[in-house]
Amino acid sequence: MWGIVPAAGRGSRIQPLAFSKELLPVGSRHDDGTDRPCAVSEYLLERLILGGADKICFVISPGKSDILEYFGDHYGSAELAYVVQPEASGLCDAVFRASTVVGRHEDVMVGLPDTVWFPKAALQSLPEADLSFLLFPVEHPEFFDAVVLDGEQVTEIQVKQPNAASRWIWGAFKMSAHGFRQLQALWHARERRDEYFGTLVNAYLSAGGNGIGVKAGESYVDVGTIDGYRTAMALLAEGVEGRSKSRTRASSDGARPVSMNNGAIA
Repeated sequence: MWGIVPAAGRGSRIQPLAFSKELLPVGSRHDDGTDRPCAVSEYLLERLILGGADKICFVISPGKSDILEYFGDHYGSAELAYVVQPEASGLCDAVFRASTVVGRHEDVMVGLPDTVWFPKAALQSLPEADLSFLLFPVEHPEFFDAVVLDGEQVTEIQVKQPNAASRWIWGAFKMSAHGFRQLQALWHARERRDEYFGTLVNAYLSAGGNGIGVKAGESYVDVGTIDGYRTAMALLAEGVEGRSKSRTRASSDGARPVSMNNGAIA
C-alpha cells in the first residue's frame, strides 16, 4: 500500500524558514542510543507505516530538494519515492500526481505532513472501502474540513464553512485502488478545478459514490502555525499519550486554531 504525503505547499503561515516546513524540528527521536531532532513530517510517515504503507510518495515542489536529501530512499520499513508538483495547485492536484508511481491495483492513504495526531495507529481502523476518512473531534470545525455523517456514511464535506454541521474533521483518508482511480477520473472530468479534496468528494457522493467516516481519532494538532508549533512542543514535553485533556488556542495570525482531545505526542 502507498502512503501519499503532499509536501509542495509554501508554508506561508509559519515563514520565514531556511528549509521546507515539513522539516521543522518538533520534538526528538531516540535512534541507536542517541536523541536527535525529529522533523514534523516524520510523525506522519510513522503513522502511515503503522497503517500498512510499505511505500511512501512525497509530492514536492521543485525547490524542496532538502526533503529528498533528508529522507533519502527509505524511512523505517518503507521505501520512498518523490514526484514533483510544479506549482502549489491544491490537494487534489498533489494527490493525483502520485498516480505516476502508484500501481493500478494498489490502495493509498493520504495525510498532511504538518500535523501530529493520535492514536498513532488510528489508520488501522479504516475499513477496506473505496473511500474512508479518519475523523478527529475539534472545537472549531469551521477552520477545517468538517465531515457530516449519517451513521458511518459520509453525506457531505463542509470545507472551512462557518457554522459547520459537524465537529468531526478528517485528518487522513484511505482509498482503494478502484476508489483512487474513480476520484482521479472525476477530477479530470471536472476539468481539474477542485483545489480542495472536500469539494471533489461532494461531487463523488452526488454521483453515487460512497464514503465512510471512522471516529477513531482523539488528538489533532496543526503544526503549520506558530501557536500550533508551541502547543505541539508543550505536548511533547509532557510526553503522555492517552491522558484525558482538551485544549484549544487561537493562533495569533487568525489562522486555524489548534485542537486536541485525549492525547499527547510520544
